Amino acid sequence: MEYFNAFLCGGILCAIGQLLLDKTRLTPARILVLYVTSGVILGGLGLYKYIAEWGGAGATIPLTGFGYALAKGVYQAVAEKGLAGAFSGGITATAAGITAAIFFGFLVAVIFQPKSKS
Repeated sequence: MEYFNAFLCGGILCAIGQLLLDKTRLTPARILVLYVTSGVILGGLGLYKYIAEWGGAGATIPLTGFGYALAKGVYQAVAEKGLAGAFSGGITATAAGITAAIFFGFLVAVIFQPKSKS
């Protein structure tokens, strides 16, 4: 059942993104920012943890999950370090994901030698 919930949750998030692309004038970059911001807001309000518990990887892997991880990291760092934790908690919590994205992006660029569109 966990796999089904993850598939359903991820599918719903993707369907919402596709509807936003099709029915509004929002660009993919703005939808990306909207998803990350939504994850931060829902995480800050304490609502996204319920979605993450139900949806598993379907909720934690997409961009909303990244926003949730940022909010969760800030919350934990503020609890430990006070106000100074607000500046470092999000980066500390998401450092592995950011590092992996940079590394694999570089690796793919080296392997496939991207060319500019002309």
